[in-house]
Amino acid sequence: MKILIIQQKMIGDVLTTSILFEALRAEHPDAELHYVINSHTYAVVEHNPFIDKFLFVTPEIEDSRSEFLSFLKGIKKEKYDAVIDVYSKFSSNLMTKFSGAAIKISKYKWYTKYYYTHTFKEATDAKTNAGLAIENRLQMLEPLVENIPNPIRPQIHLTTEEINTSEQLLLNANIDLSKPLYMISVLGSGDNKTYPLPHMAKVIDFIVEKTNGQIVFNYIPKQLDEAKTVYNFCKSETRQHVFFDVFGKGLREFLAITHHCTAMIGNEGGAVNMAKALNIPTFTIFSPWIIKEAWNMFEDGKQNVSVHLKDFNPKIVETSTSKELKDNYKSFYEMIKPSLFFDQLEGFLNIN
Repeated sequence: MKILIIQQKMIGDVLTTSILFEALRAEHPDAELHYVINSHTYAVVEHNPFIDKFLFVTPEIEDSRSEFLSFLKGIKKEKYDAVIDVYSKFSSNLMTKFSGAAIKISKYKWYTKYYYTHTFKEATDAKTNAGLAIENRLQMLEPLVENIPNPIRPQIHLTTEEINTSEQLLLNANIDLSKPLYMISVLGSGDNKTYPLPHMAKVIDFIVEKTNGQIVFNYIPKQLDEAKTVYNFCKSETRQHVFFDVFGKGLREFLAITHHCTAMIGNEGGAVNMAKALNIPTFTIFSPWIIKEAWNMFEDGKQNVSVHLKDFNPKIVETSTSKELKDNYKSFYEMIKPSLFFDQLEGFLNIN
């Protein structure tokens, strides 16, 4: 059997969807399993032992009709038996069509329900602490897997060389790995997923005050100014604990550095999902407009903890539309004062 899974775009989505390969391999050990992803997300599934082949959607393919058509023809040549279209957008609809697969699985959408042989409506209430992102993906396996396993944790596979190299990088920066080291996700993927910078600085002050720990920031070069702003908002005593120039120059290096951290703390997003896949404890601050139940994967109040506006002011969230929450994210974010969750954060720090 030859199976194609399609999950484009975001790093967190690509990592989360990778769980399907482990489940398929368990029931179909001889199957050939392929994965369509955007090329920039490859780092989170590199060395995954359950995936046989990657088909990369490059920027050139996205920007050129002729390149995309050539990509579709490549899919057609593979002669797949089954396709699981997790992405479920126009581009993946076309990939599914060109695959020629007899079994075509996707999310339920009224305008494409006749396009697939099996469609699934996404649940809105999680049944386990794995969260909806995991549960809704696993249900897509039903046409292919007789016994869907209990929720599977996404995993990131680092090499021994990557782990050793990152350890030396930290040691060369005078970081003491016998003491707590906290990775701070200081910035989200956009402004509307970024906890106010002065608030984040207070969170970092609190972490250092309570643990006397060492701090590294997760940011990319184009976010340097914003990351520096957070650093400057911190107390002078806190800044002495921040190794500002230590950060991953690439995604694999970031992952290898995170492997050595005591915990990941900060904005919800791909960085937190990656930390969980490395089995690193996480404390997550959700944006007011994001549905917490969808992405608070494996939250247990100990190793994985999260906070959301609804935890402190549920009435506002319940009486506001998703659009209102997103359009007014700044004012809603301001309501999540750091002091509201310091007790939870302190409990998390004490455990981890």
